[in-house]
Amino acid sequence: MPSRMGSMRFGAALLALAAGSVIGSPSASGDFVPASCAQGWGVETVVEGVGNLENLDSDGAGGFYVTGILDGFLAHVDAAGRFEPLVTGLDHPAGVRVVGRSVYFLTGDGLDAAPGTLRRYDIDTGAVEVLLTGLNGPNGLLVLPDGDLLFTTIGIKAPPTGISRYRPSTGEYTKTWSALPLTNGLALAPDGRSLFTDSLELKVFRIPLDAPNSWSAVTGIPQLLALPDDMEATRDGLLFVADHALGAVYQVDTATGAACAIITGLIKPGPLRNPPDGATSVRIVRDADGWALYVTSMDGALRRLRPPSGLDLTPADERRR
Repeated sequence: MPSRMGSMRFGAALLALAAGSVIGSPSASGDFVPASCAQGWGVETVVEGVGNLENLDSDGAGGFYVTGILDGFLAHVDAAGRFEPLVTGLDHPAGVRVVGRSVYFLTGDGLDAAPGTLRRYDIDTGAVEVLLTGLNGPNGLLVLPDGDLLFTTIGIKAPPTGISRYRPSTGEYTKTWSALPLTNGLALAPDGRSLFTDSLELKVFRIPLDAPNSWSAVTGIPQLLALPDDMEATRDGLLFVADHALGAVYQVDTATGAACAIITGLIKPGPLRNPPDGATSVRIVRDADGWALYVTSMDGALRRLRPPSGLDLTPADERRR
């Protein structure tokens, strides 16, 4: 599988670069240990042993739709933790979002993967429709307030396409909506007029929806050392970011750029590291009378992280409340 191994080698190189950046910094003292804000967080495993989980979204009824990037599936995990593959034989599926009775998802994730697709799964019938083809390493997926879809691209087999935009109601497709290269995760910002994304530059950015090529950096080395993946923001401006380098979930203050780890070690087991092999995606979902983080990881587990008392996890996106 040349595509997979090429991506793994690139990930390993980035991991080494990131580690070197910290170990060589004036503030470093030996191995990199991130600031921790794990105290008070509760961690539970919802389902485990189900493959290399890449992304998730809530089904609105206590369950989730998830993708398995190396295992080639779109699957459903119900509120009781039962795992059911829905579509199999997919090529590196990635971002997934639920809109009404449809599940949108991407395939072809990877730096040098074969051209990818955007597809729509009908929850009621099980039918799958291919909406776009020939995509350049599509990865993260976001539904905008107007119903349009944004997806990031990280492919290197074709000219960079940055972030693309697709309108399901008309089929209109803007190949390069934002030219910010090698982007990965996506999350709506609290103002509803901008979004957060991260990239293989090891940075997190803010992009105005009305000026998509006027991005600004929110954080990066040395405040945040990560191979960042997908993310979600709260209405108070906290951003929770999945990370491959330490298998972490970071809590980022988007006003100051300060970051700390609420959990680490969510890494695919094995004798050798082959990044990307850590935490992959984060969603804020209703949990009884409050909110919790749900996290996927390449170690094959979906976990629920309940926050400490007093931490407001109300999501930035009003539609998720």
